[in-house]
Amino acid sequence: MATESQPNHQKKLMIPFKTRIALTVISTFTDNAQRPDGSINRRFLRLFDFRAPPNPQPVHSVSSSDFVVDPSRDLWFRLYTPHVSGDRIPVVIFFHGGGFAFLSPNTPPYDNVCRRFAGKLPAYVVSVNYRLAPEHRYPAQYDDGFDAVKFLEENRGKVLPANADLSRCFFAGDSAGGNIAHNVAIRVSPARCFAAVKLVGIISIQPFFGGEERTEAERSLVGMPLVSPDRTDWCWRAMLPEGANRDHEAAKPSVVDISGLDYPDTMVVVAGFDPLRDWQRSYCEWLKLSGKRVTLVEYPNMFHAFYIFPELPEAGQLVQRIKDFVEERVASLSA
Repeated sequence: MATESQPNHQKKLMIPFKTRIALTVISTFTDNAQRPDGSINRRFLRLFDFRAPPNPQPVHSVSSSDFVVDPSRDLWFRLYTPHVSGDRIPVVIFFHGGGFAFLSPNTPPYDNVCRRFAGKLPAYVVSVNYRLAPEHRYPAQYDDGFDAVKFLEENRGKVLPANADLSRCFFAGDSAGGNIAHNVAIRVSPARCFAAVKLVGIISIQPFFGGEERTEAERSLVGMPLVSPDRTDWCWRAMLPEGANRDHEAAKPSVVDISGLDYPDTMVVVAGFDPLRDWQRSYCEWLKLSGKRVTLVEYPNMFHAFYIFPELPEAGQLVQRIKDFVEERVASLSA
């Protein structure tokens, strides 16, 4: 059962003109790329698929470089290096959003977001390029996330600078990436193959979860940017195993018992105009019932994926909240 939010019909979503135009463009391209048979017209998307290249030269004190994990499945990551003094700098492993079916680490908004994280937190940010649905269904995205973490464990001396501290490792992700961060965490937590990687926190930004029932937010928040029941249903059909419904464990984490896992403290970000907000609040409640520590951060006047738009004040505020969470978790390790 999802946690139901109370509707507030007095509120109206206010979006700056520049941001509204960007949201319209994103929705138009993704909607038109989805074929009726459930496939995606990748050729159409490539016509408008602008990529941000890695930049080994520091820009605002952050440089970036790409590393291949497995060329056979196009598994790679972009490493963002903060040029700051100090040792024992945390490592944030980031999973991008896009409904499991779209976007990549070199999509310009995600390249910009990871640069901001690296510079502001500061942290080494590892942004993972995982396989996309529907060409690659569950559990490909989780497999790729786990293998990227394992690659860092086994090749840390070749990939990461000496002051990158994997014992201060965080998983982060937005939307589908928040879902992947959670599911990779429940694989990494019991695994015995990790000695250097110590997962100390999860930053879950408007994670993409769901279920067969329709929540109050899904019913009432009609016409919101990027997210609608039709769009999310399409994404679940593309990602879940053939024949599975939205009560599958990939969509509905509460069907899995994690009470015995060493699952880290989690920060969950929810926006008031996000149709997924009830599922996100339900996720928080389930974590608490499982005996895990969770911090809920709400932006009542924001929408899904608001934080990738730097012109919004709330985007900067969220980066500061994430910085505070990382610093609190790191401080607790030496307390």
